[in-house]
Amino acid sequence: MIGRRSMSLAGAGTGLALVLGLSLPAAGQPAASAESPFLRHGKLRIAASGTHLEHADGTPFFFLADTVWCGPALSTAEDWRTYLNDRKKKGFTAIQFNAICPWRTAPTDREGRTAYRLEGKRLIPNEAYFRQLDERIEAIHQAGLLAVPVLVWAHKKGDAGFDLSEEQVIELARFQVQRYEKYPCLFILAGDARYTGKEAERWRRIGRAVFASRKDLLVTTHPTGMNFPWKDWEGETWLNIWAYQSGHGDDSRTWAWLHSGPPAQFGQRWAGIKRPIINLEPPYEGHNGYQSRKPHSAENVRRAAYWSLLVAPPAGLTYGAHGLWSWQTESGQEPRDHQGTGIAKTWKEALEFPGATQMGYLRRFLESLPWTELRPAPDFVQQQSAEKDPSTFVACARTADGRVTVVYFPPRAQAQVRLHVSDPKQVRWYNPREGTWRDNSPRGLLVPPDEQDWLLVVQA
Repeated sequence: MIGRRSMSLAGAGTGLALVLGLSLPAAGQPAASAESPFLRHGKLRIAASGTHLEHADGTPFFFLADTVWCGPALSTAEDWRTYLNDRKKKGFTAIQFNAICPWRTAPTDREGRTAYRLEGKRLIPNEAYFRQLDERIEAIHQAGLLAVPVLVWAHKKGDAGFDLSEEQVIELARFQVQRYEKYPCLFILAGDARYTGKEAERWRRIGRAVFASRKDLLVTTHPTGMNFPWKDWEGETWLNIWAYQSGHGDDSRTWAWLHSGPPAQFGQRWAGIKRPIINLEPPYEGHNGYQSRKPHSAENVRRAAYWSLLVAPPAGLTYGAHGLWSWQTESGQEPRDHQGTGIAKTWKEALEFPGATQMGYLRRFLESLPWTELRPAPDFVQQQSAEKDPSTFVACARTADGRVTVVYFPPRAQAQVRLHVSDPKQVRWYNPREGTWRDNSPRGLLVPPDEQDWLLVVQA
């Protein structure tokens, strides 16, 4: 090995009454701005490879979502527009949010309303609540972004998906799908459930009842942290995207689970799965790490993001900023019912976290390459320092023809990568902190420029 890191240049149902009581939006496609990718390229679908999303005309869609769980419920219309303009400018393509109050951090919307009331077993939607949600989703559409609503949260008592009966959850989810399917959406059935044991059977029944007859919709669901239950779900064809949450841990076990655990193991057998694999909740920037109790840095966010995209065929991922996800309006507080997560910035302050801008660099980097053809290539990396320190894992992905190889080096990582390089001009380095390219050292040594994180790109 040369220096701290070097490359070896070797050859290489129900009967429940749901009282609607509100006027559903008129049928048909709502208008969008002329720059909308959905207007230019058509609706989204799963690509034939099963690895990513694409438009109806075959144009790939890189899923880069921003987490704003409480935004639609707690924002004003003006603040929501400010938020969407910022996220679109930074390069995000989707907005991930919780659709229903009550839930842990927002028992009601900003006007004190819940999404429904119960009269016995009857679930009656709240006209005024959904009118505001209509406006927020319409604004997402007008901005040319994909709406990604969680239809019911299901983590603990107080969440709609936890407290309602199975039949009530089905009816509430169906109501939302019928209301919002006219927009470009990726529907998340439920948030923070485990989907194992008896709970798995419940959510399978709910998912089938809501989505089994709707092959035209994009559907996933959101598991608890470091939980990848989908090996027993391959027969659930309505769940056409497999999502996971690597969560907010920052110890060796967490890092190893992300880069070498189930996401990577399933990512390497992608051809038999035919579903995009997406991390819907890497660590939130500014959120306390579960083990260190220190706020996650932009470095931690980048590391989790690039690992997520290279240990499985890349489809996209979701970013989160502490204080923005909970739509904090006052400083000096932790998000409601999230003790230990850390004092949060206000949502306006959290907009400016550096990691959000760097997610735009990430998207620009991948879209400069044939990213839909990249596949995990762990065998090209040897002598990993990650064997002693999992946070330094070096991830590698290549195109099937070997013409493009991408290697991500976290800070302080050491590894030997076996590649054949015939011309030094084939090698470039990408700085994920600044979004800039650098040619390889004129000495020809394939060593990252400094101790920070870098991406090596070799193009034959």
